[in-house]
Amino acid sequence: MSVDLEQVRALSLREDGLATVATTRADGTVHSSVVNAGVLEDPVTGAPGVAYVAVGRAHKLALLRRAGHATVTFRRGWNWVSVTGATHLIGPDDPDPAFDPAGLPKLLRDVFKAATGTHDDWDEYDRVMAEERRVAVFVTADRIIGNP
Repeated sequence: MSVDLEQVRALSLREDGLATVATTRADGTVHSSVVNAGVLEDPVTGAPGVAYVAVGRAHKLALLRRAGHATVTFRRGWNWVSVTGATHLIGPDDPDPAFDPAGLPKLLRDVFKAATGTHDDWDEYDRVMAEERRVAVFVTADRIIGNP
């Protein structure tokens, strides 16, 4: 079945952004974890895909830096969609020369909102994100499969 990003967005919103992200370890085995993700274009490349925010010390970031790709899967009941593609990290430990670091707080907010997140105190949110060295992770929609 052909699946597109609008179907990914619809399923992600029905599941409050809850998704599983998977990448590979150096030995070829799969590392997966649960994240809150949403459909969002990469602010540097403009590539459509899925994004989420990760804690700066997360093991998955080291794996993503090495592997350079990931799969994000959303499911609701028996319906599921997966987005697989190259990863792009933007954060205090993953600067991109094409992205102004002053824009990181807004970027993290935008990713959080795309993943259905809300917050009562955005200043506090920004403070915690900076303290935890949070990273915006973008997964380009190189391949989308599923049965939405």
